[in-house]
Amino acid sequence: MTVLVTGGAGFIGSHVAEALVARGEDVVVLDDLSSGKRENLPEGAELVEGDIREPQEEPFAGVKPDICFHLAAQADVRVSVARPEHDARINVIGTINLLEAAREHGTQLVFSSTGGAIYGECDGPAPEDAPRQPLAPYGTSKLAGEEYLATYNRLHGTKHVVLRYGNVYGPRQDPHGEAGVVAIFFKRFLSGEQPRIFGDGKQTRDYVYAVDVVRATLAAAGRDGGVYNVGTGRETSVVELFDLCRRVAGKESVEPEFAPPRPGELQRSVLDVSRAVDDLGWRPEHSLEEGLRETWESMSA
Repeated sequence: MTVLVTGGAGFIGSHVAEALVARGEDVVVLDDLSSGKRENLPEGAELVEGDIREPQEEPFAGVKPDICFHLAAQADVRVSVARPEHDARINVIGTINLLEAAREHGTQLVFSSTGGAIYGECDGPAPEDAPRQPLAPYGTSKLAGEEYLATYNRLHGTKHVVLRYGNVYGPRQDPHGEAGVVAIFFKRFLSGEQPRIFGDGKQTRDYVYAVDVVRATLAAAGRDGGVYNVGTGRETSVVELFDLCRRVAGKESVEPEFAPPRPGELQRSVLDVSRAVDDLGWRPEHSLEEGLRETWESMSA
């Protein structure tokens, strides 16, 4: 197959591109390198520099992809609150541009969405039909992208697929800005800075390892549409995560600094992944400790 990966120079996208190259696919990465890095690109993948906010007919005409894994996004919640129009141009208009180009060329989209930011507060593992109650424009823009995919499926008979990721962590995650807390903790261990926990640390998330996310993402290709949660079904508090991180890193003597809670932060987020298990034949294979060890080894090498 010929496969296009938007955001393929970024954290999750580069892992997807790497797995596709290893599988022998012809892989083209579309990335504007605003946050992605050239060094993340796997050998054998072609890079096309481009911005999804612009029409995508020309790149699609040149690549003629069978599948497009759409991972390019504005993913910073704080940026979405401060600049909702910027967030919407990338996450909504960008997705529409890809849908239009995909429609012209018969390309299936596999769209990376978000679980926690869409469901809002969870009272248990959230299934795909749980109420969608985003607390920030980022979640709203991702939900809008999902609805556009569903509309195109109904209107044009396409079979685009949505994946709602949990809190993904792993090698190549950027520890700067509002990045994943795992990368931030490990970066602070390496720099000798004191790690910081916002609030009391009892807030929980569904942490899922990037390698497992890639397997689910590739398994979604070729499906007849649908929405799937991609997580572990298990929640871990921030203080529990910190304890695991410092044990893995051999930093048991390091104590965290507690800071005031951030406004609007979710207290509980966990995903029900039974649909992905049943329909995609997928399940997470890495325990949290295993994934953290591999991540630490990558960052500390």
